[in-house]
Amino acid sequence: MRGLRQFVRFGWAQALSCMFPVVIFVSLAFTEWVSMPFIPRYDWLLLICLLMQWWMLKSRIETKDELTVITLFHLIGLVLEIYKVNMGSWTYPEEGYSKIFGVPLYSGFMYASVASYLCQAWRRLELKLINWPRPYIVIPLAAAIYLNFFTHHFWIDIRWWLLGLVIIVFWKSWVRYKVGRINYRMPIVLSFILIGFFIWVAENIATYFGAWEYPYQSEVWSLVHLGKVSSWLLLIIVSFFIVAVLKQIKHYPTRESSYVHNPPFYGYDKTN
Repeated sequence: MRGLRQFVRFGWAQALSCMFPVVIFVSLAFTEWVSMPFIPRYDWLLLICLLMQWWMLKSRIETKDELTVITLFHLIGLVLEIYKVNMGSWTYPEEGYSKIFGVPLYSGFMYASVASYLCQAWRRLELKLINWPRPYIVIPLAAAIYLNFFTHHFWIDIRWWLLGLVIIVFWKSWVRYKVGRINYRMPIVLSFILIGFFIWVAENIATYFGAWEYPYQSEVWSLVHLGKVSSWLLLIIVSFFIVAVLKQIKHYPTRESSYVHNPPFYGYDKTN
């Protein structure tokens, strides 16, 4: 029963952390099944995302510092979307007033929702990083991962080399988290894989509801290739690093927990 209670607590913390992604999925389903008046569907989705972001900030579910990280990841995702769409990787076939170079602006919020989840889960589960590599190692690795999403279209795809480097660099790194009063820990690489897998599941739901469309889904919907898990795993590292930098710079108390009496949870804690 104790294990079951802990599992429920962990699941509830995860559910609260996923509020933004859940709103996006519900909005995708609702606008797919219900014909929306006045403006195209993509524009409705943008308005819903903006209202959700405003509400989360107004209700103090998100902090201004977290909003900065989310906005940055929104821009990173939007640039990637514009490039990928114009390279023919996928399309947004519906009309919309808020489309730029074939990409609706709401698409950036799908990336931002990932950063929102990371920020929320970090606070609710009181995450601490153990043996996190030095910035001069992580920054070039994160930059290479992001650039490879662009360069593999006209150069070799080095994602598998990058995945190998990720395993080597983060082999001794752990993430410690708290459920109730009990501390747990997990290898950081395993957490990357799990998050990447569940984003792949979410991607299948999103494409089913017409968020975007891969070329092989133009005639009939089919599962997104499982190989996309590796892409999401790599992108998660970029977002995880951005959030970790925020947590390194800002050691402020929150409603869920206080870091005043705790050691820094980013950096070079060598204890287990």
